[in-house]
Amino acid sequence: MFVRVAIKFAYDGKNFSGYARQPGQRTIEQALLDMLIEQRIFQDTKMSCFRTASRTDKGVSALGNVCAFDTIFSREEIFPILTKEVSDIFIYGIQSVTADFYPRHAKRRQYRYYLRRENLDVDRVLSAAGLFTGEHNFQNFARVEPLKNPVRTIENIVVGENQDFFVLDFYAQTFLWNQIRRIVSVLKKVGTGSLSLESVRQALDYPEKKMDFQVAASEPLILKDVLYDFSFKYVTDHKKKLLRFENSIVSLLC
Repeated sequence: MFVRVAIKFAYDGKNFSGYARQPGQRTIEQALLDMLIEQRIFQDTKMSCFRTASRTDKGVSALGNVCAFDTIFSREEIFPILTKEVSDIFIYGIQSVTADFYPRHAKRRQYRYYLRRENLDVDRVLSAAGLFTGEHNFQNFARVEPLKNPVRTIENIVVGENQDFFVLDFYAQTFLWNQIRRIVSVLKKVGTGSLSLESVRQALDYPEKKMDFQVAASEPLILKDVLYDFSFKYVTDHKKKLLRFENSIVSLLC
């Protein structure tokens, strides 16, 4: 009898060629599948109904991505196996879920971006960030795929400071492709004074007028967490390990 299991995991994006499987490339998804099959958690990818919460771009890291799959083993049987596996992917949480659980249907996602403070005016950055909260048509601030609805709601953007960086935390249920990195590019331009707040307002209010604000680098972006209506069972001291993991990612940005 099959049961469905969700696991929470972290990875450093610099070690992979993106998330999704690609022929001849080392990706996070392929590494996960290889690990699960090698450990006999399941034998066939399609039969396992393997699904992921967020398929991050090349260079983007994660501290709390989630995937789910069907297996004949209980969470108690497979968790010790997965957490002992030595690899570039740190698996630290597990939970039994319903048979129809699809990890993309999350309650909330949190992304974190480390933006260098150099030559940036904090008041301008804060003012620009405030323009993006709430419901907007993000046609000018994302790579919108055909038939994809460009309207999204950003619940909050929290701006903190950490030594040489502004730490930007984005909260929403869903994000569009490249949405955060394009918004960060705008925040940087406004912070340096090369772009006005009025131009940003115009791009939000009149999405039919195409504007391109470029895309910020991928390496400073981290998928911080994906939240659901249930909690995970975690390994001991997972918060300390994740903090060290995050610090190691940020250290390479300096």
